[in-house]
Amino acid sequence: MSLQTEFNFSLPHGYVDSEGDIHKEGVMRLATAKDEIAPMKDVRVQSNPGYLAILLLSRVVTRLGNLPQINSGVIEQLFAADFAYLEEMYRRINSSGHNRIDATCPECNANFQAEVERSGEH
Repeated sequence: MSLQTEFNFSLPHGYVDSEGDIHKEGVMRLATAKDEIAPMKDVRVQSNPGYLAILLLSRVVTRLGNLPQINSGVIEQLFAADFAYLEEMYRRINSSGHNRIDATCPECNANFQAEVERSGEH
């Protein structure tokens, strides 16, 4: 069995580029220790610790639509719901190694895990 290191996603709203194109489908990879440590040296993080999440996501989101690159400027321009979605996904895949959530059937109350893949919704 191999370790899954990349996870597909679909943003709830999507990133709108300068031409008005919407980019929703993307890929996030597992973070490395360097991904979490390197941004701490950035002046933007030192002056505003909240900026850490932007830099982390710009390092681990490897694809978003057909954008040529993902950088902090792209992450800064995400709608709040999309940013929150990626933050939660980051926490989920990096703490458990998978993109599953615990769920309960509303009809029979059975507990199960559901894969959060390409849904874009919580």
